[in-house]
Amino acid sequence: MENAGKTTGKEDRLHGQTRATGSDSKTKGKITKRQDYLSWEDYFMGVAFLSAQRSKDPNTQVGACIVNKDKKVVGIGYNGFPWGCSDEQLPWDREAESWVDTKYPYSCHAELNAILNKNIADVKDCTLYVALFPCNECTKLIIQSGIKEVVYVSDKYHDNETMVASRRMLDMANVTYRQYTPSMPRIVIDFSEIEGHKKKEAS
Repeated sequence: MENAGKTTGKEDRLHGQTRATGSDSKTKGKITKRQDYLSWEDYFMGVAFLSAQRSKDPNTQVGACIVNKDKKVVGIGYNGFPWGCSDEQLPWDREAESWVDTKYPYSCHAELNAILNKNIADVKDCTLYVALFPCNECTKLIIQSGIKEVVYVSDKYHDNETMVASRRMLDMANVTYRQYTPSMPRIVIDFSEIEGHKKKEAS
């Protein structure tokens, strides 16, 4: 949501910096910590959404982030074609006369890639942050890998049969899932902001 000419400190967050703060970090000459830093869940979901920007899919970009009990990121992924399969030659179409001429037989979902990209031995008891509620195929992988919680933003395909199957399996396997509402509408990354702060510090 735009707020023309005005920021509250809760709207726009920057990578490592804040454009405008809603609370002063100085109290009677004493410097205190920032109060408007990202929450853990906004951070993890932000990592998932940032990862989605690596996707070459022209229609849907989805990212996933796996986090362990110590709040460490242990896997990241986004949707795309398998290694060695040309994204110039395979189709990106959602509809075609033949199923093999659509993207669906070839695309690897973000959840699959995040699990395969894990940087630890396994992801047992971890939490998965993902933009979309997982499909039935990804749900099988989630359950088999030992992930115990799924946190998602959108459930726009809720009534699709694949999602109905997903919820059925997650419930049977005692994997919890919940929809997450971020505390702000957007997170902004401004690579030039760090130079501005350096100039201020030098002056």
